[in-house]
Amino acid sequence: MESLPSRAFSRGVEDDLDVVAGWLRQAQRVLFITGAGISADSGLPTYRGVGGLYDGEATEDGLSIEDALSGEVLELRPDITWKYLLQIERNCRDAAPNLAHRAIACLERRLQRVMVFTQNVDGLHRMAGSREVVEIHGNLRELRCSRCAHREAACLEGREMPPRCPACGGVLRPEVVLFGEALPEDEMDRFVDALDEGFDLVFSIGTSGAFPYIAQPVAMAAAEGVPTVEINPASTRLSGLVDIRLPLGAAEAMSALLARLGLDPACCPE
Repeated sequence: MESLPSRAFSRGVEDDLDVVAGWLRQAQRVLFITGAGISADSGLPTYRGVGGLYDGEATEDGLSIEDALSGEVLELRPDITWKYLLQIERNCRDAAPNLAHRAIACLERRLQRVMVFTQNVDGLHRMAGSREVVEIHGNLRELRCSRCAHREAACLEGREMPPRCPACGGVLRPEVVLFGEALPEDEMDRFVDALDEGFDLVFSIGTSGAFPYIAQPVAMAAAEGVPTVEINPASTRLSGLVDIRLPLGAAEAMSALLARLGLDPACCPE
């Protein structure tokens, strides 16, 4: 019995992959802006699909999910916020980096500079080996006390909810930006400094670009003549801004690009 043929890209997509691979060969400083779509191949649902939380309906507590996962509700009713944080954490707990995360980490070892600016709180870029990562929404795998300076790795299985600080008894919270909270200034300053230094290729992967701080770097790069690439199966508000849009999943597209560069798509830095 013959094996099934491997998937063939359309001629237009093949040509676009060739062009983007050519840009990567010439690039030394590359920026990857990533959203939930890059983690889809790790089994994580995208923003609107986390456990059915983001379907536009009120939670069983009568709040929108944005309110339930807000800094204000965490302060007043930490039990409500932690109920939904725990659902998200369970989705992320056993997830591992996929080929897209690993491909970016692979490129970081070969180029002068590769920065990842991610909306994701799953920590998968760091797990894959990327070192220059700006986690603008924080990391769900880290906890800090809302009252004292205590910090610890997130280990929530079998723990009382909301989790309490072993040092002072205060409520622990994940090191993430909840709705209504400000972005971390130090991380944003680090990103702005990198933008000022400049990149010669910018990717948007798996994000709709809904937030201005996600869309603006892509728009700025395009306006300055820096090549821009979007990897996303769906059209987004960024699709009309970029030079090339690859309508593919993140792992599929990044594997195809690395193969064109003669690199093992499954490579992972030690």
